[in-house]
Amino acid sequence: MRLARRLGPVLAATAFVLAAGVASAPAQSRLESLINRLRRGSLPEGIAKANGRIEAVQVDVAAKYPGRLLEVTVEEGDTVEAGAAIARIDAAEYEAQLRGAEAQVLRAREARTEAEALVAQRESDLGLANTELRRGEDLFRNGHATAQQLDQRRTRMRIAEAAHRAALAAREQAGRAIEAAEAEVARLKAVLADMVLVAPRRGRVQYKLVRSGEVVAAGQRVVTLLDLADVYMTIFLPARDAGGVILGDAARIILDPVPQYVVPATVSFVATEAQFTPRAVETAEEREKLMFRVKLQIDSGLLKRYERQVKTGVRGLGFVRTSMEAGWPTDLAVKLPQ
Repeated sequence: MRLARRLGPVLAATAFVLAAGVASAPAQSRLESLINRLRRGSLPEGIAKANGRIEAVQVDVAAKYPGRLLEVTVEEGDTVEAGAAIARIDAAEYEAQLRGAEAQVLRAREARTEAEALVAQRESDLGLANTELRRGEDLFRNGHATAQQLDQRRTRMRIAEAAHRAALAAREQAGRAIEAAEAEVARLKAVLADMVLVAPRRGRVQYKLVRSGEVVAAGQRVVTLLDLADVYMTIFLPARDAGGVILGDAARIILDPVPQYVVPATVSFVATEAQFTPRAVETAEEREKLMFRVKLQIDSGLLKRYERQVKTGVRGLGFVRTSMEAGWPTDLAVKLPQ
């Protein structure tokens, strides 16, 4: 359990189980002899083996917002495509909020129309006040108006300017109100989109954790998927073997239920720090040793070809080269069902 937490994403144990017919008695005997020989360690120099099991990345599809589940459209074992709808949460409350936000957008747009009309009116008043002020100044210079009359026209001019600035500010405020209302509409539409839970990637439904009619909390898991394009075996090797493993080098996998097949893989990861071997994989004696985690990645194209045969809970052996000069023995030649 400590190791699982250190690995990051929760991994579901998955084995690449290939369909095969019933072998004859002599063939079955040869297969048993092969697997027993490999398990006893009868391997050429430069080849290392370790127990392990194939794992697949586990993806949790969770609710972003709380609510009551109207429906869950998948069942355990179903294969879903990326973007496919998995469940739908009751969104009546958010739909009502959206209608209110859309009405607010209309009100804000009407307010801007009124503000623009007011700006036009204030511009007219300002123009008239400016004309009257110029005439008053001419009359005052010619002695046909008093200083008091000129001051009155200047005051009306300042009032018209202030009213014009206020109208412009009101129009600007109305524009911002429209932006805020439209942003609220966009937010609610995003919430409504999140009320439909979709598969983030293609995978198989491993667990259906809730049922239609149940109330879920924000962040609560609804369905767990296995990513069928990211399946691999994790093995643990002692330092003397892990040090010679090359990233990107070829590897082999033999599964307990179908030892007649040899699955090709690639070394995609070698841990930089040693760690205790998981108890579920190794013996009590080996648990006292520090081991290095090695990841054997199965090609996604091969996984897609045998996708229907991917199942959980099967173990096997992983084989890697600890020397680039080492060749694969005949027993570990790639062999897949036709």
